[in-house]
Amino acid sequence: MSSSRQEAAGTGSPQGPGIPDDPGSGSPGTATPRPAGGRTVTTEVPARLDRLPWSRWHWMIVIGLGTVWILDGLEVTVVGNIASRLSEEGSGLAVSSAQVTGIAAALYVAGACTGALFFGRLTDLYGRKKLFLVTLAVYLGATALTAVSFDAWWFFVFRFLTGFGIGGEYAAINSAIDELIPSKYRGRIDLVINGSFWLGAMGGSLLSIVMLDTDVFPKDLGWRLTFALGVVFGLVILLVRRHVPESPRWLFIHGKGEEAEELVSEVERQIEEEKGYRLPRPGAAITIEQRKSIGFVTIGRTVFGRYPKRAVLGLALFVGQAFLYNAITFGFGAILTKFFDVPSGNTGYYFFVIAFGNLLGPLLLGRFFDTIGRKPMISGTYIGSGVLLLGTAWLFDGGHLSAVTLTACWCAVLFLASAGASSAYLTVSEVFPMETRAMAIAFFYAIGTAAGGISGPLIFAKLTESGVVADTVLAFRIGAVLMVLAGLVAAVFGVRAEQRSLEDVATPLSAKEGTTA
Repeated sequence: MSSSRQEAAGTGSPQGPGIPDDPGSGSPGTATPRPAGGRTVTTEVPARLDRLPWSRWHWMIVIGLGTVWILDGLEVTVVGNIASRLSEEGSGLAVSSAQVTGIAAALYVAGACTGALFFGRLTDLYGRKKLFLVTLAVYLGATALTAVSFDAWWFFVFRFLTGFGIGGEYAAINSAIDELIPSKYRGRIDLVINGSFWLGAMGGSLLSIVMLDTDVFPKDLGWRLTFALGVVFGLVILLVRRHVPESPRWLFIHGKGEEAEELVSEVERQIEEEKGYRLPRPGAAITIEQRKSIGFVTIGRTVFGRYPKRAVLGLALFVGQAFLYNAITFGFGAILTKFFDVPSGNTGYYFFVIAFGNLLGPLLLGRFFDTIGRKPMISGTYIGSGVLLLGTAWLFDGGHLSAVTLTACWCAVLFLASAGASSAYLTVSEVFPMETRAMAIAFFYAIGTAAGGISGPLIFAKLTESGVVADTVLAFRIGAVLMVLAGLVAAVFGVRAEQRSLEDVATPLSAKEGTTA
């Protein structure tokens, strides 16, 4: 960084005319280079971002980055609901229902795991913004080409590539969100954004009812238009996302400190004009040695050698929630039709209710992850949902439930489980150093997704579709026990990250020892 730029940064963000001083306010501080040829710098950028009040700029970040989870929920739900239509004669695609829910679903999961790992690495190397634009473009292209499928192999290939883009989104978006959102709000915002998947699931369940109605659209057109609508929605998100900036935290570590300073100063100027007062002085500064990249060996040594308990925590949270969700959602349609004689055409309405319960969990409980704290809330939601599912299994085994009351039990379980599952993404995003963040998210997401999308169906498919009560009860108990065990791991190994700077939770690998203020 040049000395002139450092002096400019030290003056603080420009103050609009007529803006009064807030008591105790001051300049945002400086980012002064240290003598080692400009490669070692002291910066207040993280502290300046964390002390920002909530503003219109933050809403732009949430809308631009968070809404893609709605697309994911829409995708997964729509494909599940159109399986029977695609297998009908006249659909325009020679594919069976089992191939859609089996091969296509597995390829989507495989694509998501592969995309998370591939794009996770690129996100740490080349920045958050480049990759959250690229991954959305991959999703849009693959979804559009799925809509024009003319043969089964074409449909399968582009289901894989759609998952490839979605998997990359998880790594790039969670990294960017946690690095841009102030520490005071980080927990609740992360949970709500990840929980918005279920808003897409609700929309997908209702959309499929309309789009698959042959009185409205022909058999070979409705399902294609459903995918096309996903593309239109994605294009709108892309237009908003173009205005979302690169993470200043990524910039200053990767040798682009001046750009980080300019970006944060502009955000401060906008927020001061919006709020009508000067921002208070930031807190701690940090001195780091700028670097371009981190090798795989260093990443692995950091995640599993330096933070082994946190690695166990991440694995437990992802695997636990994956198995609980598969225990319920993988066979929910078969359970309703086999045990309660619910017509297959009506199961979408039950799924809508379940999705609504999932959405409410992060919305209503999210703020407590920032106030009561991470450890009690994460362990509480995991253990609580597991215990409720064990209770549901007992009631189901005793023949005490109807389709409506079973759905009500599922809603109660998933109300807690959804908040817990969303906190798994929050946890692995904030408990590892910034240089490894995207790759850590990608790794744990891939493990959890593989467990849910590969091991889960293998275990639960026969159990929930057998028509034997004891088999379904066993499926519930497996998911519940793994969820409870994950909650116990969180109670022991959980990290108190609420309202703390990311750099305080996990010191960057680039930080110089003893130089944080």
